[in-house]
Amino acid sequence: MERQYKNVLVMVSVLSAISFQALAQTPQTPPATPPATPPAAAPAAAPAPENTLVPKLALYSEYEYRGISQTSEKPAVQFNLDYTNVNGFYLGTFISNISWLKDYKKLGFVTDSSPAEIDLYGGYKFEVVKDTTLDLGYLHYEYSGMKPTPGNPKANTDELYIGVTYSYFNAKYSYAVSDLFGTYKSKGSSYIELNYSQEVAPKWTLNATLAKQIYKGSYGSGPTYFDNNKEYTYTVYKIGPTYDAGDGWNIGAYMKGTNAKHSNYTYLGKDWSKSRLVAFVSKSF
Repeated sequence: MERQYKNVLVMVSVLSAISFQALAQTPQTPPATPPATPPAAAPAAAPAPENTLVPKLALYSEYEYRGISQTSEKPAVQFNLDYTNVNGFYLGTFISNISWLKDYKKLGFVTDSSPAEIDLYGGYKFEVVKDTTLDLGYLHYEYSGMKPTPGNPKANTDELYIGVTYSYFNAKYSYAVSDLFGTYKSKGSSYIELNYSQEVAPKWTLNATLAKQIYKGSYGSGPTYFDNNKEYTYTVYKIGPTYDAGDGWNIGAYMKGTNAKHSNYTYLGKDWSKSRLVAFVSKSF
């Protein structure tokens, strides 16, 4: 009996050793891999600045305005400074050399001329319906130092304007609340323009303008009667491309022309209203 008991104990010991060895050799389940940390979200885009101030310098083969040369077909250096507020308000100034008043002085039309035009403007742009922007503003043209002959108005001019922009098109109406550029009895004159601007190829934009300068007023009687509208009103067109060279640089050219009465816009042998190609390069900072 004692021998049988010993045999049982031996068998139990052997089975326990085998069981322990089997457990030791059983592969252990690895701990669960923690989930990967999700990538950090991209930083939010910086909000648009409340206010922007953009200066620009430009060189033009000539300065023409509304189809009429302001530099007697000579080059012009120009400067713009534009301030805009995120709410739609804006202010700006434009400065350019001119020579038309110098020519006027040579002809005795003014007492003293001015070598530069300085414009000051401000307004408010806002979206009236989706994709349609309304622009209301005021523009002052200053010709410092210019003195008219007795009885004639200064060249300084004040205009109110309203513009509408939709897609590639812009329409604008400007109304003179003073005499226009020194023209006698011309208060109430207006300028109506339709502008088109669209990128037609990468970095290439096609610009076009069709407009009409309308002069108001008349004076005199009989042989001295003069009608500003009949003598000075004209239609103007412009068309040409602009290339965006990057880093604020733009290069362009356009053809401009009018149907103005050439005899009224020809001074010292140069027709300021004739068709000409105008080229330019500009840099915004």
